[in-house]
Amino acid sequence: MNTDEIKAKIMEKDVAPSAEALARKEKSIAQLKQKNVPTIQHLPVIEDSQSAKKRTKEAIAHRAIALCLVAVKGEGLEQAIVEKLTMQYGAQDYFTPKEKEFIGNSSPTQQDRAQFSWQYEGYWVMLWALGYVETLDCPDKVCDVQKAVKFLHGKTTEEFIANAKLRDFSEILDAADLIYRYDWAAVNARVKNLALPAGLDGGVVMERHHALNWLIGYMNQEWDDVTTDT
Repeated sequence: MNTDEIKAKIMEKDVAPSAEALARKEKSIAQLKQKNVPTIQHLPVIEDSQSAKKRTKEAIAHRAIALCLVAVKGEGLEQAIVEKLTMQYGAQDYFTPKEKEFIGNSSPTQQDRAQFSWQYEGYWVMLWALGYVETLDCPDKVCDVQKAVKFLHGKTTEEFIANAKLRDFSEILDAADLIYRYDWAAVNARVKNLALPAGLDGGVVMERHHALNWLIGYMNQEWDDVTTDT
């Protein structure tokens, strides 16, 4: 799907938005105003519970495991240990094509390592969706990596899934709408060469937006291709 097609689909959502989508938008705007984060009224609604794609607990857990493994490798974990963990969690089937390439590369570039270490932020969002993390705070700082890794450490894949309590889909949609508007504010500040409002971390905002868009099946895009349009 090219940029023009994505733009057309985004605008379609505002032709006859549902009451649910409009209420969610207004709720997000009210929250952002409380934090003095700029908003624009004409930024469209997002998908609602009828049009969004609901991910299963298993799919989210598998995505979480994959993201954790590529992140720890990005941070510098030895290849032999990464391979052992991949086998332990049966994660070879959870990786996307880009992740498989990175996981299988025993000598990735520093740029690739840095890029994949950012996946802790996506992992944190998956942990939140699975009920392991209580709240998604304002995206003004990176997640607690040590805490994040502990949720998976020492558990089998089956235990990790069984202990998860999938969050209500309305909460996931609320978070997706809110981060969409946070991201607009971050992009707007960057374009205008202004300081990011409310101390936002642009990298955290973008990674969280990516993860939440995947969780709601934005544009039916696969993880490697998810866009964070604003």
